[in-house]
Amino acid sequence: MGVLVDGSREREASRQFYAIGHADRAKAEWTAVDWAQKVGNVAVSPREGMEPVQTLGSLNAPLMTKLGLRVGEVRELGVNWPRRWLAE
Repeated sequence: MGVLVDGSREREASRQFYAIGHADRAKAEWTAVDWAQKVGNVAVSPREGMEPVQTLGSLNAPLMTKLGLRVGEVRELGVNWPRRWLAE
């Protein structure tokens, strides 16, 4: 999941990435939003072609096992594009 977080006076808006161990897409999106709110305010509208919350891809069970993500777990991936999580 990618969540667009509004910038403060010190920093500009950024997209925070998360790996979410939920099969239900809506639950995964809301979980990502909850976690992103720890970083800052989640954007309420698209910016420069980026949606506030965007599903980048799904993780199958073998890939989750390979990357060590358990069902229901959330992994903060930071602001860099999560190549390792999407390459498989």
